[in-house]
Amino acid sequence: MKTIARIFVVCMLACLVVSTFAQKNEVEAIKNLIEKETTAFFEIDYKTWASSWSQTPYAFWSFADTTDVNSFSGWESINAGFKEYFQTAKPSKAKIERNWLDIKVWGNGAYARFTQSVHDNTARPPQAEVRVLEKVKGSWKIVAVSVIAIQKDNEPKL
Repeated sequence: MKTIARIFVVCMLACLVVSTFAQKNEVEAIKNLIEKETTAFFEIDYKTWASSWSQTPYAFWSFADTTDVNSFSGWESINAGFKEYFQTAKPSKAKIERNWLDIKVWGNGAYARFTQSVHDNTARPPQAEVRVLEKVKGSWKIVAVSVIAIQKDNEPKL
């Protein structure tokens, strides 16, 4: 009986180690995808940026700061909304700083929350960002993006 109990404990520990390792791999894959999507956006690499997205009718993108509030529902709307940007913007080698706050993975879905500061030739406030992702054919894809500027205490909040 003791042998069966030991085998059971060893198997459970092995499963825990494998599960923890797999979870860490998924989190790294999600971080890498978000980095790839952001880099492609600033470098005006439409093909890579678009390939980071789940191009579905339920995709969603939103942005809000003190100068603008905007959103697009569905991949066709997101794609159309960024068409002019990818045709007219100049590539930027902006330095991106992220502070990862939460990444949760469940099955084929994930949630990532972080703050981001963009350092380039424009004065941008830091941003609070959320990504919702889904795994499609073994690869993570972005389903939803929410970006809101983090305002200083003395500035009006949205």
